[in-house]
Amino acid sequence: MKSASNEWISELLLGMRLSGLDYRRFQMAPPFGIRFDIQASCAQFHFIAHGPVFLNTPDAGVLRLESGDAVLLPRGGHHQLLSSQDVKCRDINSIETIPLCEAFSCVTDCPDGTCRSRDVRIFSGRMTFDLGGMHPLISLMPRVMHVGTLLARYPEVLPMLEAMERESRLERVGAAGILARLADVVAACIVRGWVECGCGDVGGWLAALRDPRLGAVIAAVHREPGRDWSVASMAAEMGSSRSVFAQRFREALGISPLNYVTQLRMRLASQWITEKDMSIDQVAWQLGYGSQAAFSRAFKRATGKTPGSLRHPA
Repeated sequence: MKSASNEWISELLLGMRLSGLDYRRFQMAPPFGIRFDIQASCAQFHFIAHGPVFLNTPDAGVLRLESGDAVLLPRGGHHQLLSSQDVKCRDINSIETIPLCEAFSCVTDCPDGTCRSRDVRIFSGRMTFDLGGMHPLISLMPRVMHVGTLLARYPEVLPMLEAMERESRLERVGAAGILARLADVVAACIVRGWVECGCGDVGGWLAALRDPRLGAVIAAVHREPGRDWSVASMAAEMGSSRSVFAQRFREALGISPLNYVTQLRMRLASQWITEKDMSIDQVAWQLGYGSQAAFSRAFKRATGKTPGSLRHPA
């Protein structure tokens, strides 16, 4: 029988999606420095096929990455990839790229006369990182998630990294798609490893999930977001009075139970409309609203936008 912890880890991984926006393969001769400024709504993945490379971030400092290492930055942000810690950086957008196919390009900066054995090869991906209904977990993740720290516990990741190295080096037909899918799986393994290792020292939403009674309520809401939830029905799931449940919920998550349900529904609605191309009427029905008009009013109240604006962004 699965434990409550394993059940929500499974739910987390089933709901996780990486939608690639921009993949690049770098082959560069030292010295070099590349600066990335990635919006917080995107994740950045770097795999070092041949290193070493230094990763410099404002929060985590400098991390030396060796051949075969990979890092996931779940909230993007400002960071640098450097051949050594004292080199100047160029913005990634100022570097000439050669498109290989849609959303995949190549950066080569290897001056004649330099030794090819010292070239650094990197595969990088900028992507939307979506955990579906488990979205609050992203804000709890560390700025940098390093696969090198997980290999001893999860040796199955190593063959995937080795496959990425081969794909990034051999330039075979379909390499872009293979690399993107491998990055997806490796990123899922990084997140799973972090979760199974205890998620670091975090509280709030995650602590609430670990509380067997309160976690059961949150899991039920995520499984059935369209159910006619009330404080009374959620308290019944927990097996407590409404006042005790509401107090414990607010203390753990900093938000009222009904506001939590509304926020979850609006996140799911945005995802279903933009990614699954569901009709607004269908979304309203799935999320338990009696009519499209009632859903549209709730969506506008919560987000300041109309559902239709997601289909036709300004």
